[in-house]
Amino acid sequence: MRILSGIQPSGKLHIGNYFGMMKPALELQHKGDAYLFIANYHALTTVTDGDSLQKATLDVALDFLACGLDPAKTVFFRQSDVPEVTELTWLLATVTPMGLLERCHSYKDKLAKGIPASHALFSYPVLMASDILAVQSDVVPVGRDQKQHVEVTRDIAIKFNQRFGEIFKIPEPSIRDNVAVVPGIDGQKMSKSYDNHIELFGSAKATKKRVMQIVTDSTPLEDPKNPDTCNVYALYRLFATEEETSQMAEQYRAGGFGYGHAKKALLEVMEREMGPHREKREALEKDLDYVNDVLREGGQKARAAARETLDKARAAMGLR
Repeated sequence: MRILSGIQPSGKLHIGNYFGMMKPALELQHKGDAYLFIANYHALTTVTDGDSLQKATLDVALDFLACGLDPAKTVFFRQSDVPEVTELTWLLATVTPMGLLERCHSYKDKLAKGIPASHALFSYPVLMASDILAVQSDVVPVGRDQKQHVEVTRDIAIKFNQRFGEIFKIPEPSIRDNVAVVPGIDGQKMSKSYDNHIELFGSAKATKKRVMQIVTDSTPLEDPKNPDTCNVYALYRLFATEEETSQMAEQYRAGGFGYGHAKKALLEVMEREMGPHREKREALEKDLDYVNDVLREGGQKARAAARETLDKARAAMGLR
């Protein structure tokens, strides 16, 4: 079973990315033939500075390798190292109805967020379909809000196959219903666009500052508190063991336990989990040749798979 997942290098990764995408993606390397790509073509719709994109791409690579990605088990690559994907995008575009793209909510959502309208932004789902179909993915893990992307990919693949023959596998979405919703420091879903995030590998000083800014209510220290409505507790339970989580909940309900205590405990469990990853990341930063070799080798493997698919599609369309 071939599984494909990708992430955009649109800035520093944060705790929401870690629990929402990174950890589930890292688990895939134990479940099948895993492909994971850094979607730097996609990022061009929002990132307009070349140096920033290059740095963000390297940061994503460092973050994943530091957090446990095994290049022996996962084909890890930059999207831009597989140019076959962009050619396949054009071939797929010839069978993609305009109405299908006009119904995609991602385009409307991004316009609502102030992203300028462009052809790339509108045709984004076709490039995404190419990512998936180029390596003949069987399964694409997505959140429920991203299911439409895989449905569009299926529609495009079916239309292509009906017209030119059975070239593409029809991928299935794997809905990650159990992915944690990570609150930001203001209680909304953690997001860079809300500026409510806590960076995954921020400095100790910066991380402490953000944690201490987490919004809480004004319940006095001595009074009982409800852990289920507390942003600090919601973040703590992501990092802590079940026993630690239960113990903190009891402390909340008993009273005499302040939000300052909870924030200090949160910093401790965050460091316990991320400390070893941070040390590995610092080591990788001193060995960028290794990081680039991993991406280069992953790109070669992904390109070989994409070339085989593209050759079949070209031949079927008469582009011999």
